[in-house]
Amino acid sequence: MNPGPYSDQYPDEYSPQNSPYSASSAPSGSSASSVPSANGASGANEDVASLSYERAREELVAVVQRLEAGSVPLEDSLALWERGEALAQRCQTWLDEARARLAAVAQEDPED
Repeated sequence: MNPGPYSDQYPDEYSPQNSPYSASSAPSGSSASSVPSANGASGANEDVASLSYERAREELVAVVQRLEAGSVPLEDSLALWERGEALAQRCQTWLDEARARLAAVAQEDPED
């Protein structure tokens, strides 16, 4: 996976390659230990609120790749899907906030 333009800004422990949700970290025939269970998925997703846009997007890409590969057991797939939903919402929140900030700046300083 392409590390992205911001990869040098994050310590290795935050890289998507080291995420339990990334395709590269999953051994073939992965077990439930590599992914939170569907029952505990909401608790496992609490960290999403603190992620940067870039980090959330990179992890979302990794989650989608694992789901599209189709080799993940059903319970793990559900947990990944829930994680992906949380990551997608985080990305959307970042984009909405950025759009609002840009609109506020544009209102304060209209170009006449």
